[in-house]
Amino acid sequence: MLLLPATITLREARDTLRLLAQALQGERDGEVVVDASPLQQFDTSALAVLLECRRLAQAAGRPFRISHAPDKLGALAALYGVDELLIAPKPVPQAAA
Repeated sequence: MLLLPATITLREARDTLRLLAQALQGERDGEVVVDASPLQQFDTSALAVLLECRRLAQAAGRPFRISHAPDKLGALAALYGVDELLIAPKPVPQAAA
């Protein structure tokens, strides 16, 4: 599992991507899971980093998903039309029978 830092803005994006790419290469098998729970401050650079991680995972033939994505990250991804690529839809609660 890859862990995002608390902040990903333009300033941190290049280093964050480099570290995530290195970690992704270290994990050679199975699904690539990025834990976004630490993420507190971010801008569109975070989307770019995550899209590149997804591309790297796909190039290696591995599934990709983000876990614990903050709601604001999902909203930003939806605003830019990449939510279906990055953020899995939350399950809809079933009505009680």
